[in-house]
Amino acid sequence: MRYLSTRGQTPPLGFSDAVATGLAPDGGLFLPEKLPDVSGQLKRWEGLGYADLCFEFMRLFATDIPAPTLRAIVAKSYTAFSHPDIAPLKKLGPQLQVLELFHGPTLAFKDFALQLLGNLYEHQCQERGQSINVLGATSGDTGAAAIYGLLGKPGTAIFILYPDGRVSPLQERQMACTGAANVFALAVDGTFDDAQAVLKEILGDQELRLRLRLSAVNSINLARVLAQCVYYLYAWLKLPATERSNAEFVVPTGNFGNVLAGWMLQQMGVPIRGFKIATNQNDILYRLFTTGEYRVKDVAPSLAPSMDIQVASNFERFLYYSVGRDPARVRGIMAEFKATGAYRFDGWDRGTFTASHCTDAEIPGIIARVHHEHGYIVDPHTACAFKDLSPDRLSVVLATASPAKFPETIRAAIGVEPTDPSLEALKSRPVIKYRLPANATAIRAFIEAHAVRA
Repeated sequence: MRYLSTRGQTPPLGFSDAVATGLAPDGGLFLPEKLPDVSGQLKRWEGLGYADLCFEFMRLFATDIPAPTLRAIVAKSYTAFSHPDIAPLKKLGPQLQVLELFHGPTLAFKDFALQLLGNLYEHQCQERGQSINVLGATSGDTGAAAIYGLLGKPGTAIFILYPDGRVSPLQERQMACTGAANVFALAVDGTFDDAQAVLKEILGDQELRLRLRLSAVNSINLARVLAQCVYYLYAWLKLPATERSNAEFVVPTGNFGNVLAGWMLQQMGVPIRGFKIATNQNDILYRLFTTGEYRVKDVAPSLAPSMDIQVASNFERFLYYSVGRDPARVRGIMAEFKATGAYRFDGWDRGTFTASHCTDAEIPGIIARVHHEHGYIVDPHTACAFKDLSPDRLSVVLATASPAKFPETIRAAIGVEPTDPSLEALKSRPVIKYRLPANATAIRAFIEAHAVRA
């Protein structure tokens, strides 16, 4: 299978090259040339364990990796998850289930894709005899999950940019307390959007990208989105057959990658009823899907920091499909958005999406209500998804992070402080981070100085 850029000015690549490249040289994002129809496979896939299902799904896309090799890579990627089901479904009520996506090594949904991506990078280094330098920007959970996917792997170095003071203390410790020589936690001034803009600028320097073999670990990397399709598929297959057609997935999201994965699976023939986008107070996606206008506002720090985003990079993939796979239109819309910070869609079709938003003032009350009604503790991001659930359909809420990562917020809401042994162990380790301005020149120089070369 070949992979095309949403902006149409990059030659098609195979799967492994698209993964290694990350951001397309023309500034676009890679997508499969054609989405496969998996509807005929669903019956055969029922009852598969998570790793086996992931292999069956990913082999449709990773066509340049021999099947036995891919199976081994996938199997290795899910050995560090603490729950035997990997992504367990927990029933809270007749019309409410929670898909727990926080049983990986960094206690967040990003582990599902980034454990796999780390092993794909390791395979490429071994197969090609080359090193790779991986870049990422994070608003909280992506950075830690990316780091743990590459921790200590030979031939790799990872540079994670995050907004200094705008992630939770434990999220920062997960990035800055590993002690691994190939990990660089870069605390930059400004917001996540500032960090992401610098990242894209650096990856746009083709001479630097090729010389240092740079790749992107953010959800701009196609492998991230494809791997996340699998937990929607796994959950849908776990639902009683009589409930599947009435199931709506409720998805906390800021960068649009998490919900895009489910939508792409729907386009592949899995009859999911729809998706509800749950945002925090930085609600550009809520405003888009309720008004048809995509407009940047200032980012306000929140209790749900992983969604403190105003430029949702994965929206470009959805846009590509929305305009009939026309890369010229994508280029025009993205250029207007970059120049003005806004774009209004005429005749906007939101498809099967609905949306909600949740302020900081509402989050503690929702955490308390869910705990009181169901005896269940949710983290502040997942709490946003519990607002205004529909009574006439089955809601499958994606629980995106462990509440133990946000103990202060949980304690303030319900008087209980959740803990996890892996997080407790971090508290005694030294924080090693590098403070830098959100400036491409300074960060480029740091990467030049610390990149692995082989």
